[in-house]
Amino acid sequence: MAVAAQVGAATYLNVWRNLALNPPPSLFKPSANPNPNRLTLHICRCSLVNEQQASFTEQEKRLIDALIGIQGRGRSASSNQLNDAERAVQVLEGQEGMPDPTSSDLIEGRWQLMFTTRPGTASPIQRTFVGVEFFSVFQEVYLRTNDPRVSNIVKFSDSIGELKVEAAASIKDGTRIIFQFDRAAFSFKFLPFKVPYPVPFRLLGDEAKGWLDTTYLSRSGNLRISRGNKGTTFVLQKKTDPRQKLLAAISTGTEVREAIDEFISLSKSVSKDEPVLLEGEWQMIWSSQLETDSWIENAGNGLMGSQIVKNGQMKFSVNILPGVRFSMIGKFVKSGTKTYNVTMDDAALIGGPFGYPLEMETKINLELLYSDDKIRISRGYNNILFVHLRKDGSK
Repeated sequence: MAVAAQVGAATYLNVWRNLALNPPPSLFKPSANPNPNRLTLHICRCSLVNEQQASFTEQEKRLIDALIGIQGRGRSASSNQLNDAERAVQVLEGQEGMPDPTSSDLIEGRWQLMFTTRPGTASPIQRTFVGVEFFSVFQEVYLRTNDPRVSNIVKFSDSIGELKVEAAASIKDGTRIIFQFDRAAFSFKFLPFKVPYPVPFRLLGDEAKGWLDTTYLSRSGNLRISRGNKGTTFVLQKKTDPRQKLLAAISTGTEVREAIDEFISLSKSVSKDEPVLLEGEWQMIWSSQLETDSWIENAGNGLMGSQIVKNGQMKFSVNILPGVRFSMIGKFVKSGTKTYNVTMDDAALIGGPFGYPLEMETKINLELLYSDDKIRISRGYNNILFVHLRKDGSK
């Protein structure tokens, strides 16, 4: 039993040492109005890509832009997305950030984990936790105290609480922090005391130790890139981009409508771009529309699956069963400054090389609420809201 506990605790420590709580995306959050036969979706281009706070440099904005749409903090990223993120990381590491970051006050404070690569030696516990995106992951760094510490934190929710794993820390040089985990506890909102997490730190020896190199610290103190002793790369931020805040609200299911309203209000104040329905493959990640009992009606009304926009055509695509998908194709025409008329009338069930045509027609009036190369927000009939993420990368 003692050996098993020690091994389990060691693998657990690897999780926290590598900040590897990387959760998967939530799907859309439905709300009211079932069974619409005709959608009125409104679409508009209001890009905030150039309004990501003056505290980010152009190179930092490129990294943030590369991370938009990567779900699970890196776990669900495609090879192209990972390559884009790694290139942006390398560019920043070659730039002149804060010299000797461990000596700077800017490294102090609470940092949110936005992206991480996974080491090849990921433990079974790491692979289990990687799927919980509705948890937020943070790292606290406090080096200028009588008890210098680095702590890794998983915040379950505002109403539940968090788990904090703490390590005694020391500065080796201008970039490296050496740490050794020595305590961990749950802090639940519904309890007036902390609940210790039973990990035998003293018995773990080197398994409880590690180091963290800060390879880039922004001069604003809002973005940090670090690499750990397990070969993992971390991107952490103190201040987040408006799009990141919106996606975080969707991932955790926390006040999504309010987050969308705030985001759209901000976009209108900073952008006067002409509306554009951008080409590409777009995956719906959230909708305020309740699904009906009929999957074919949901698919035909765009309430599930992905949309492909190309050459004046729009295509709905939904995987129904392994090897079987629903496809519906139509054409769109711009009808106003912010509106498009879409007629979807070519539907079929497709299995391998075979297709079974379906008699269906859906007419949609689109008005854009927000759109850039990564995110599209639209509102439809009876105040239905849709949020789509681009799947095929930026053009």
